[in-house]
Amino acid sequence: MSYKEYKKLDLPEVGNRILDFWTNESVFEKSVESREGRPTFTFYEGPPSANGLPGIHHVMARTIKDIFCRYKTLKGFQVKRKGGWDTHGLPIELSVEKTLGITKEDIGTKISIEDYNKACRREVMKYKEVWDDLTRKMGYWVDLDHPYITFENNYIESVWHLLSKLYEKNLLYKGYTIQPYSPAAGTGLSSHELNQPGTYRMVKDTSAVAQFRVKREPKADFLFRKQQWMFTFLHGLQHRGHYHLTVH
Repeated sequence: MSYKEYKKLDLPEVGNRILDFWTNESVFEKSVESREGRPTFTFYEGPPSANGLPGIHHVMARTIKDIFCRYKTLKGFQVKRKGGWDTHGLPIELSVEKTLGITKEDIGTKISIEDYNKACRREVMKYKEVWDDLTRKMGYWVDLDHPYITFENNYIESVWHLLSKLYEKNLLYKGYTIQPYSPAAGTGLSSHELNQPGTYRMVKDTSAVAQFRVKREPKADFLFRKQQWMFTFLHGLQHRGHYHLTVH
């Protein structure tokens, strides 16, 4: 077997030629269709969000995902890979409200709910073409033509259907957790949202100083135990930056 000799290696040109070959010969599609009837290995991509530009960490994560799909394909499985888009709500809503110069209270008055939703849908898919281009150029094989999109009704209804099945099997329960809350957004915040730029900022707190004259009596020992517990509790809050208290 002979191989083409490259006098001056032009890696971008080689990459474009391979991509053209994959596209023109439908190599990805044939790798799936040619294994019809074989055991299946189904892959749904943990969907990225197209409202932001992709970064090198996305390339790294997708490379790892692709390794498993290609390995299973080489082992003879039919590997259908379905892409998707995570259209998470709060960051999109805040971005649209900032762009339009409105607040939550203006929805339904200064702007209709329908127009607001349209603006959010445009914002959340703003960089889809950039993502699709990167996906093809890095050789990440996934079905981009029939993605699942989390704001579409068929996806939303499928989630409600699954929740109903969990409920029927008595697998849902009511619990309580401590959750960060945004007064400006009027909703709770996820860990992802807490990591958004501008979420944390330095603020100055007003300290409260309280002085007490204490007369200790044997019958009032329980009061001192309670006071000691309260001081310990407040002291712990102070170290976490929640409260400032000095007791004399």
